[in-house]
Amino acid sequence: MKLSEDTISKEVIYKGKIINLEKHKVKLPNGETSEREIVLHNGAVSILALTPNNEVIVVEQFRKALEHTLIEIPAGKLEVGEKRESAAIRELEEETGYYTEDLTLIGEVYGCPGFANEKISIYFANNLKEGKADLDEDEFLNIKKLSIDEVKRRVSSGHIEDAKTLIAFQYLLLNYNHSK
Repeated sequence: MKLSEDTISKEVIYKGKIINLEKHKVKLPNGETSEREIVLHNGAVSILALTPNNEVIVVEQFRKALEHTLIEIPAGKLEVGEKRESAAIRELEEETGYYTEDLTLIGEVYGCPGFANEKISIYFANNLKEGKADLDEDEFLNIKKLSIDEVKRRVSSGHIEDAKTLIAFQYLLLNYNHSK
């Protein structure tokens, strides 16, 4: 069975600063038609940053859609035409004040592929240097450093609710040389 949907028509519902929303009329694999509401996003990057003292840099940030704060690895959206690695370096420094060019791609994920096309690239960063934080005027967060043991406790206890952060922490716990 062919597992694709052919777009018959598109309607732009909303054009925003961060997302666009479209309604698509599609032809299903069985020949029937249906409608899909699709959120279009330019993409994002996130950074699992490990300090020279083997601490993970995280941000605590209020998320309006959830009405509470989350602990997350630093992250941000891509600017139009921006390369993902450059965005990761920029976002790390803007949010945390740390800088590096030593990035390794952990992987790329789709958070909600049922209705959104946002791809998030997750990077590992070390060899950090002190830089200068430069938050957006509507961005408020607290920077925290977690030991590897604290990361393990938070993952094990279910206190990490953000998908990109959970993926990054699990990568760290599987790949980190604990004898350091």
